Amino acid sequence: MRELYFSGIQPTGSLHLGNYLGALKQWVKLQREKDCIFSIVDLHAITIPQDPVELREDIFRVFALYMAAGIDVNRNIVFVQSQIKEHVELSWCLSCITPMGWMNRMTQFKDKVQKNADNATLGLYSYPILMAADILLYRSTHVPVGNDQKQHVELTRDVAQLFNNRFKTDLFPIPEPVIPEVGARVMSLRDGTKKMSKSNDSDMSRINLTDDDDLIRKKIQKAKTDSDPIPSHITELQNRTEPLNLVSIFAAIIGCDEQEILNRYSGQNFSNFKKDLADAIINEIAPIRNKYEEIMSDKISLVKLINQSNEKARNIAEFTMQMVKQCMGLYI
Repeated sequence: MRELYFSGIQPTGSLHLGNYLGALKQWVKLQREKDCIFSIVDLHAITIPQDPVELREDIFRVFALYMAAGIDVNRNIVFVQSQIKEHVELSWCLSCITPMGWMNRMTQFKDKVQKNADNATLGLYSYPILMAADILLYRSTHVPVGNDQKQHVELTRDVAQLFNNRFKTDLFPIPEPVIPEVGARVMSLRDGTKKMSKSNDSDMSRINLTDDDDLIRKKIQKAKTDSDPIPSHITELQNRTEPLNLVSIFAAIIGCDEQEILNRYSGQNFSNFKKDLADAIINEIAPIRNKYEEIMSDKISLVKLINQSNEKARNIAEFTMQMVKQCMGLYI
């Protein structure tokens, strides 16, 4: 069976440096060697309340940022999840065979409930099954994800095996998680213990891919560090979360390991380091921002391209769903 890589990002807020280093930059490299499907997973976004007008616009923005970052929509399938109804159909079918005990082990739901129990919904609880449907609908073999999503891919593997065994089929491959070694977990600029996030109230906690050069410099200048100088060895940063985060970002941006960054700046304070880091980020992001603005300026062409890409995904999804219905004894 040929290898097929599937991944997606929620269209909520502006994509940031963490999305770029942990996902988009990895995808751009991956598409040169592998067959890839990339989704804008807007159905996952509505597990928490969203402004409908803003969400709809965010879908366009994220698609444009995919392209601006280097995702080739002609070589790969790039689509909007909610436009392919088979995602929901397969999610329901998989929900009907998945044991409750498997769902109760999902740690992300527990974490989110602890933060805001009053807003916990059935969709938030069951969205790992929708994620499994996203992956299995295209019979994907590999799933590039961050560490925080690895458990969901493991659930997908279990569900795929359960389906195949119950219905005596080999319809679904057992997908493998693919976790990038560099840039997989970019932390907040204000708190090195928390992941850089689109949902953080403080815009200063992240570098958005649409930020202008001056704002990027300001955010890096104000990024939290500490009063100690930059050490000579990476082990000395283990308990210094904010400096470690900035060193890791610098390494991911220019494509080296953290120790090489320390070799360059060892013994210095963070002023020169931050200036060089800001310059490196700007050199990487400015072309993406400029291309994004160009794409967004022609909304008619963008809509046409999205619709064409959705159709490619739909053709695969319809075939897989027919096979699922046949396996399960549903009317076809």
